[in-house]
Amino acid sequence: MAAISLDPRPSFQTGKSQNQHGAVIEEIEGIIKMYKDGHVERPPLVPAVSCAVSPELGVAAKDVVLEKFTNLWARLYAPSRPAEKLPLIVYFHGGGFCVGSASWICYHDFLSNMASKAGSIIVSVNYRLAPENRLPAAYEDGLNAITWVKQQAISGAHDQSWWSSRCNFSSMFLAGDSAGANIAHNVATRLGGLKPLCLKGTILIQPFIGGELRTESEKHAFQPVGSALTLPASDAYWRLALPLGANRDHNWCNPIGKGGSTKGGDFGAVLVCISDMDILKDRNLEFCSAMAREGKRVEKVIYRGVGHAFQVLNNSQISQTRKSEMMNDIKAFIHQ
Repeated sequence: MAAISLDPRPSFQTGKSQNQHGAVIEEIEGIIKMYKDGHVERPPLVPAVSCAVSPELGVAAKDVVLEKFTNLWARLYAPSRPAEKLPLIVYFHGGGFCVGSASWICYHDFLSNMASKAGSIIVSVNYRLAPENRLPAAYEDGLNAITWVKQQAISGAHDQSWWSSRCNFSSMFLAGDSAGANIAHNVATRLGGLKPLCLKGTILIQPFIGGELRTESEKHAFQPVGSALTLPASDAYWRLALPLGANRDHNWCNPIGKGGSTKGGDFGAVLVCISDMDILKDRNLEFCSAMAREGKRVEKVIYRGVGHAFQVLNNSQISQTRKSEMMNDIKAFIHQ
């Protein structure tokens, strides 16, 4: 996969560009633009691809509608000839809650490889995006995806047997990167009545969290060229995703603040994957400490020399090396 260049710089033209939708009231240059009348534009950032998978991976994939009313769908991946039933990963893509898709080539490649190399069934959820659907819409979609998976486990529907017959439903993990990791965590806090599913753990890759008070890594982290997440872009994503009137100390953004989400919920084991050159590094470390103080079983891994979303947006040699390490860490975590 070629490196994908994102330029997440808030535009300094906000409020000045005019068209039939009125003034631009929020913009991350080249990524998303929101107008006064609520109209949203998203330039084509990343190619969307079909569910076809390279034969050498030995993985089958299909797109499945989970709920028609909200157009909730998922891309499912299943190794073709597993020697035994495999753990299930329900995965949420990143994109600041505002962009991204389960059909983006970067996620399709990453997750088809994960299914093959980590030995897992993967349900990659295509949830609703902000600002048209602000939080908690993505969390609700995550819960609806889990409900759909539970229904398949109970009914054993023939049309889903291509993956469900290979799935160990008693070994389920919620996972995601960036905003998707935030979704995985917040869905985990809301789960109840899962049987016959059993949540064994959560896998949080560079979880997108924040707060009003700046951390040292937010203020001073060295950013690789073309970094996928800058501090101004992070702030803009939160303005677009949080409920109107909320600030970055809202508990959906700041899980370790007052009323945060590290206390409740049965998360199982938690694997947190942190990038050394990510502005979120300090917040991710603080999150791990807060979870551990609440008695949660937390494993953290720091990947050196790489930035935010390196595993899906960068093709450098060091990124490929660290991605291979991440795959091995995830494999060990879900099969322990």
